[in-house]
Amino acid sequence: MKNFAKLLVIIVVFVSLGAVSTLEAQWVENARRSLFSDVKAYTVGDALTILIVEDTRADNTANTNQSANTTLGATLQGGIGNTQGNVNGSIGTQNGFNGRGQTNRGETFRAKLTAKVLSVEPNGNLKIEATRTTKINGENQKITLSGLVRPVDLNDANSVYSYQVMDLTLIYDGDGTLSETQEPGLITKFLRFLF
Repeated sequence: MKNFAKLLVIIVVFVSLGAVSTLEAQWVENARRSLFSDVKAYTVGDALTILIVEDTRADNTANTNQSANTTLGATLQGGIGNTQGNVNGSIGTQNGFNGRGQTNRGETFRAKLTAKVLSVEPNGNLKIEATRTTKINGENQKITLSGLVRPVDLNDANSVYSYQVMDLTLIYDGDGTLSETQEPGLITKFLRFLF
């Protein structure tokens, strides 16, 4: 009976220590955040939303005009006795070149992506990375994003715009039937390679 009582006391002590450590862990976890602040990413493993809003416009125009004229002339007169003769010669060259080039490019990209904090720099900036892969009707689409986010740029919804991400790397890739249809054929690629 005494052994059973001792065993019961030991079990109660261990259970109590486990409950205390669990309560302590919950207290430490909850103490990291203020009860009055918004929930925002600030440590490794936290998540935040990236609102991808990219508008790119580029215009380039170039004009070139070039011309060159060269004229060379010679006149020779002479006579022998009553015979007079004239020889005239003229050589002229003219070169001209007009060139014009213009490029226009515009891109618009909108998406929402959830990123994970990989590390926190000494100044508090968050190094993030996000990947999303979808497959719709045989088309694979993959968005990859990485960069640095300042905690002060996070809004109340724990999100940040892509143009506020420092050293942003944004890759949008896709492959499938539609992508293959848009690519030129092998002969066209070969001719482009030659010329």
